[in-house]
Amino acid sequence: MADVKDYPRYVTPGFIPFSPVELAEKTEAIVGLGDQRKYTHFYCTGVYGGISTAYTVGCCLRCVFCWVDWSRDFPEKYGFFCSPEKVSTYLLLNARKSKVKKLRISGGEPTLLFHHLLKILVLLREEDYLFILETNGILLGKDEDLVKELVPFPNLYVRVSIKAGTPYSFEKKTGAKKEYFYLPFQCIENLKKHGLNFHVAVMSDKHLMSVEEKRYFLKELKKTGYKGFLEEERCEPYPHSVARLRFAGWE
Repeated sequence: MADVKDYPRYVTPGFIPFSPVELAEKTEAIVGLGDQRKYTHFYCTGVYGGISTAYTVGCCLRCVFCWVDWSRDFPEKYGFFCSPEKVSTYLLLNARKSKVKKLRISGGEPTLLFHHLLKILVLLREEDYLFILETNGILLGKDEDLVKELVPFPNLYVRVSIKAGTPYSFEKKTGAKKEYFYLPFQCIENLKKHGLNFHVAVMSDKHLMSVEEKRYFLKELKKTGYKGFLEEERCEPYPHSVARLRFAGWE
């Protein structure tokens, strides 16, 4: 069992900001075992017009509005280890059963244990399905080489989810140190540079992002040269979202 002492759980008043890169490494030690990664279940859902989903464990941010269950905060207590072969099999089985043409890994950050993700993509490369990679952009912004490794997969589409509009609000909303605010924007630049198909999403709910913060975000996004579709997210009152906002002291 990996050491979970001082492992960040969820944001509370007085929370000490952490490095999301270091948290990624700590989380990988908990949710990874060789080429396996922890998952809690596999299912189909109606988002994206219908998609087969592998619900994984572990993230490197602690967003106060996160909808994911407590497996995000207590990864040592949840899930079972699955090989890339099992994950791809379950994704395809559910997709065929529900007659959907899209696949994804959700519930955690898919770019953790990147070797595990790559093996899944290799296994699915010849299948006639679109794989949507939902990411917070931290690791793909830190390491351009990871983005390069995604280039050979023509059935891959990336959704980069920006959590906040300024360094200060990034730290407040995610628990991560404000200097890491710019990594998701670097991720966007890396994806553009290497010609991947992607779009940007932002948690711009008016209850969480002020007009001034959104203006700053748009200025930073413009610097990347991104001119594509901007998906504006809303904070839905899922039980875990409500609990985390309450724990963090948000009204």
